[in-house]
Amino acid sequence: MEDDENPLPDTMSDEEKVAATVRLLTLDQQTDNHFLGHRKPGGVGRIYGGQVVAQALAAAQNTVDPSRRPHSLHAYFLRGGDENYRIEFSVARDFDGGSFSNRRVIAAQNGVPILNLTASFHRHEDGLSHQMPMPDVRMPEDLETEEEVMNRLGRPIKAMAAFRRNRSYEIRMPPISPDGRLNDRGHAYFWFRMKAPLPADPAMHRLVLAYISDYGLLSAPMAVHGRAWWRGGFRAASLDHAIWFHADARIDDWVLYALDSPWSGDARGFGRGLFFTRDGQLIASTAQEGLMRVIEPKAK
Repeated sequence: MEDDENPLPDTMSDEEKVAATVRLLTLDQQTDNHFLGHRKPGGVGRIYGGQVVAQALAAAQNTVDPSRRPHSLHAYFLRGGDENYRIEFSVARDFDGGSFSNRRVIAAQNGVPILNLTASFHRHEDGLSHQMPMPDVRMPEDLETEEEVMNRLGRPIKAMAAFRRNRSYEIRMPPISPDGRLNDRGHAYFWFRMKAPLPADPAMHRLVLAYISDYGLLSAPMAVHGRAWWRGGFRAASLDHAIWFHADARIDDWVLYALDSPWSGDARGFGRGLFFTRDGQLIASTAQEGLMRVIEPKAK
């Protein structure tokens, strides 16, 4: 185990939790194209996929002129990461044109790749503009916290205890039916925000959005079939992940993550997500395919 970061106690303040996330997404530069990511404070076990995606994006944008913002990224999860070790990021500067830049990133631990990511950056240009409206859902003030919803179901979240330890953002969500269907008025969604203010730099807010974007996407295809991760009976893992950034917004104010799933099959599920500010601006879209393998109970 590397000793660059000691696990922190569960008594961290909200400000300390947010500061730890900012540090997690602020990489150490080794050379012009090589970076080293920090470990999650108190993390144990498998690395959360959103962390690797966000850190890889941080590595890419550290090599691009700040006037060019990321507009899309595409990532493939190759192997599970180990929270005992920091992640090494190598960036290939594939293209710098008049309007766009493109970067490829390999995230590795102990010399073994765990994620490949491609990101494209674009300088601001004026052009035609439209967006779909925000779905008709309840606002965060009218919803319970994630913990309250799960506790009311009698489902203590032991499997997610390590992931939620020192979590820097809060979640409000609609009730969950006993069969695991995450919907309200026909919509699957939740609201989230950081527990304390982030630095003003829009680049950090984009990284935090990327960090959170991996949370809940596979719940959408599972819920269509009355499945939920806490009920067991399946093996799930993210396979690939894509984000399209449409506009900058503060992630320390409430953001809606609206989810759906147009398809599943061949032991895979496909989920999509849209991020809206509370005033209805569409700020990002995401898509993910994941392993969704049913495990039949063993015969006695």
